[in-house]
Amino acid sequence: MNDQNIHIIGIDLGKNWFHLVGMDEHGKPVYRKKLNRAQLGEWIVTLKPCIVAMEACPGSQFWGRRFQHAGHVVRVIPAQFVKPYLKSNKNDFNDAEAIAEAGSRGTMRCVALKSADQLELQALHRVRQRFIVERTAVVNQMRALLLEHGWVVPMGRELFARRLPTILGDLENGLTVRMVQLIEGLRRRWRALDDGMGSISNQVVEIAAASELCRRVRTVPGVGPLVSTALIAAVGNGAAFRRARDMSARLGLVPIQNSTGGKSTFGGISKLGNAYLRMMVIQGARALLIHMKRDQSRIGLWLRELEQRSHPHVALIALANKIVRICWKVLTSGQNYRPFLEVSKLA
Repeated sequence: MNDQNIHIIGIDLGKNWFHLVGMDEHGKPVYRKKLNRAQLGEWIVTLKPCIVAMEACPGSQFWGRRFQHAGHVVRVIPAQFVKPYLKSNKNDFNDAEAIAEAGSRGTMRCVALKSADQLELQALHRVRQRFIVERTAVVNQMRALLLEHGWVVPMGRELFARRLPTILGDLENGLTVRMVQLIEGLRRRWRALDDGMGSISNQVVEIAAASELCRRVRTVPGVGPLVSTALIAAVGNGAAFRRARDMSARLGLVPIQNSTGGKSTFGGISKLGNAYLRMMVIQGARALLIHMKRDQSRIGLWLRELEQRSHPHVALIALANKIVRICWKVLTSGQNYRPFLEVSKLA
């Protein structure tokens, strides 16, 4: 097998073993190989520069950067776009061939490679979100254990934290010594999760203050340190998108379209892409929806008109969509958002 005729190569990534299928300019397979991690690292530098395609998965960013540093063109493809190219039975070499075919399409949508700073930001947000989920699970378990012994606490984490010492200190609470010790252990875990979340949140705030892109995005209404850092971690400087709507579609904030025969039908939002970032943007839009003074900015006047003719939930998603579009413009233009304009200039 000659690897000098390779125009594009598809790699099925694994933890220790990697399956490769190379194709020439006509799409004919000319290379087929199975390599371990060390062999793949050595083979990268000997391979003639070509297109390297792989599925988006854990490890794709690492190998993508290594191939890119070796002079290759890297295409990281979402797994759902590779599946239609898979023929016959599923195995590692067939997967690699499907990846190569998908990567050879000129219209294929690819995932942009992230920098080390973006991966660090992404890791901070993922760990913070895991702490939130775990804390919710711990609090709910404590509620359930107390409910089994007749203690009903109203909703609200802060209220529960205030009531808990009183419940545990009551000599007639009906709880055994072992049960009290168990709940106190869960409370210590709760405090540890709060401390971990606080530490990560402080780091995120520091990064947002030091990053030029984050400072620029934070001039957009509804965008704070958490939203700005999550956005930069996901899209970088926004150059991967041709227009603002493309970035909004990447977050699943545009309607689902099902059109045929010249008739267009639109449904709810697609909810594709990064669910965590979409949630953060919508939360920022909800805060803005509550606190924004409608008559002091162009976006406020637009929002007031929208609220008069739309359901509040529709207005919320439309506002989140607009926030993302403004963020794209701010990132790609290199300018801060200018919120306050004279009403006479808005016509």
